[in-house]
Amino acid sequence: MTDEREHGGTTVRTVDWDARAAGFDEEPDHGLRDPGVRAAWSARLRSWLPGHPADVLDIGCGTGSMSLLAAEQGHRVTAVDLSRAMTERARAKLAGHGAEVLRGPAEAPPVGERRFDVILVRHVLWALPDQARVLRHWRDLLRPGGRFVLVEGVWGESHPVGVPADRLTALLEPLTAGARVERLSGDAVLWGKEVTDERYAVVATV
Repeated sequence: MTDEREHGGTTVRTVDWDARAAGFDEEPDHGLRDPGVRAAWSARLRSWLPGHPADVLDIGCGTGSMSLLAAEQGHRVTAVDLSRAMTERARAKLAGHGAEVLRGPAEAPPVGERRFDVILVRHVLWALPDQARVLRHWRDLLRPGGRFVLVEGVWGESHPVGVPADRLTALLEPLTAGARVERLSGDAVLWGKEVTDERYAVVATV
């Protein structure tokens, strides 16, 4: 089931992720099964994350592909997703890598009083209502000097959905000490195909 609605000038879509879990990894940038795609995401992630072992909270982890890359790079990963089917696949994928997988909403990850060095979110914020409030809450989960690593975009032609980079940087401005935008649309290897829509990453320190 998919539902679309407007929120703050952005189209927000809710998706039945349990129903999509079985085929989720078939997309090249989801499952990272192609060695070239996997290597491309691994290199990008290495450039975004700290150069030392850090506590990373992967929010809306899906089947855990990005969590796995972070864990393989030596980081201590906590992965969260609301979908039971997604978290089951993430646990299987992350088995033996010391990562923790929790089930809960992206808006309020069930991590208690724990704080993290990195909030990692890929293709999740666009689907959440009240994105400003969500970002404020995520900011509270970061330690001083921590960082956001947010991979987002705007997809579709006739009915585009997503968060434009200028909107996301504006939302982050009062919460962070500085942010940089890395454009990803031109790197076809990341997606396993050529893309023409807006895809980017924002790395912002607090």
